[in-house]
Amino acid sequence: MTQASVGRLSDDVPLPDRLLAVATRLFAERGFEGTSVQEIVNAAGVTKGAMYHYFGSKDDLLYEIYHRLLGLQMRRLEQIADGPGSAEERLRAAALDVLETSFLYLDDFTVFFRSTHLLPRDRREAVRAERRRYQERFRDLVEEGQREGSFRTSMPADIAVLFFFGTVHQIGTWYHPGGRLKTRTIAEHYVDLFLNGLKEH
Repeated sequence: MTQASVGRLSDDVPLPDRLLAVATRLFAERGFEGTSVQEIVNAAGVTKGAMYHYFGSKDDLLYEIYHRLLGLQMRRLEQIADGPGSAEERLRAAALDVLETSFLYLDDFTVFFRSTHLLPRDRREAVRAERRRYQERFRDLVEEGQREGSFRTSMPADIAVLFFFGTVHQIGTWYHPGGRLKTRTIAEHYVDLFLNGLKEH
């Protein structure tokens, strides 16, 4: 990534979004600890004062990267979970969605899971609480499917959900754009494995 390529992205977007986009790409490329505030503002074409008007520190940028992604995924999950269809159909749609948004925002996703441990304790706890709310809503769909008889009750819903998200969180360690499988195909394989594990055999 070059500063010029970042600049082309920045002309028609609000300054906070520009700063987040630049920070995300630099953190993904160089690491959170390997990126300075000066490099971020240089790449975004703004001053430190402009950045500090919106974000008090690099920590704020890191937190906002994940907060925005999880907020997006939570809104989409609630829309799917409250929508039409059986619990199994809605769980399939929700699982596909979390995978597809993770691929779409892969830099954001990767940065967070590499660097969340670097956040101050209060921010780490806030992030864990947000993630827990998301996973609990996801688990509700599994439990609904168990009550409907679509999924076996011998598999604890918590274990199934933790297993699924454990595999999702590893995507950034192996996936590279341009491979032989499209992201939709990968997502469908993941979801098939997850749902098949919930059913009686």
